[in-house]
Amino acid sequence: MRVISGTARGTKLKSVEGLSTRPTLDRVKESVFNILNSDIEIRGSSVLDLFAGSGALGIEALSRGASKCVFVDKNAASIKVVKENLEKTRLTDKADIYMLEAVAAVSRLRGEKFDVVFLDPPYSKDIVPRIIDEIISSGILSSEAVVVVEHDKDDAILDRYGSLAMFKTRQYGGTAVSFFELEE
Repeated sequence: MRVISGTARGTKLKSVEGLSTRPTLDRVKESVFNILNSDIEIRGSSVLDLFAGSGALGIEALSRGASKCVFVDKNAASIKVVKENLEKTRLTDKADIYMLEAVAAVSRLRGEKFDVVFLDPPYSKDIVPRIIDEIISSGILSSEAVVVVEHDKDDAILDRYGSLAMFKTRQYGGTAVSFFELEE
């Protein structure tokens, strides 16, 4: 697992050992950022990486010029790896890290605005609707925000959650990635 582009390009990232985390594959990450680049400017954006794991998605965004990223994970081992990866990539100064459950973190972030939200919960957990509801009700999305949900290809992901509508989905083996934006 490595940083694909930007200031930390080529840096190998540490992954979380022994947990039920699934590091996002480099080819999936590259595809996600290609899709994002066609819809939103990463440079200067504010990013939220929920269920951060190793922090690979948020770190990729920072490497590509995001102005800040908030990393959230409830697992101490994940938080430790995120910190190590941020130090390795020299991106610590653009990051805030919270060891919290995702819904609690979103609630705590009320008043902030994010342009990109990465949502990569454990597969087979029916948590996506609950987290998205909290994201919408908390008002943390900028008007042009994109929410990226990584999930098992067989998970029942809806085309719409409240004011968030899916505009694209891609499948990579057993993994699917769905992209949502606020509908006017």
